[in-house]
Amino acid sequence: MQQVKPRPVFLNLIKIRLPVAGVMSIIHRVTGVVMVLAIPLLIYLFGLSLSSEAGFADAANLFGNILVKLILFLFLWGLMHHLLAGIRYLLIDIDIGVEKPLFQQTAWAVMVAAPVLALILMGGL
Repeated sequence: MQQVKPRPVFLNLIKIRLPVAGVMSIIHRVTGVVMVLAIPLLIYLFGLSLSSEAGFADAANLFGNILVKLILFLFLWGLMHHLLAGIRYLLIDIDIGVEKPLFQQTAWAVMVAAPVLALILMGGL
C-alpha cells in the first residue's frame, strides 16, 4: 500500500477568527512600531516649536489642520491602546486576569477604553 504524503495546508488569513485577546495583542505590537517610527516627526515638531516665535506659530498652525488632527487622534489612540494593553500584560504576568472570562473582559475593556481616552485627550488639546 502506498503512503499518501501530507499536503501543504493553505491558511486563509482572512477567514481565521482570532479571539479578541489575539487581535488586541497584534494591535499592541503594531502600535509599538508606529510609536517608534513617529519619534523623528515628533522631535522635529518639538524642535520647530522651540526654535522661535515664528516656529511655534508654524507648529501651532499645523495642528489646526483637520488632517493633522486626524493623524494626532490616531496616534493618541495607538498610544492609549499600547499603554492600557501594556498594563494588562503586566497584570497577566503576575497572574491577575488569567482566567477565561476575565481576560476576555479586560481585552474588550482595552479595545473600548483606548479610543475613548484618545477622544478625551483630543478635547483637551
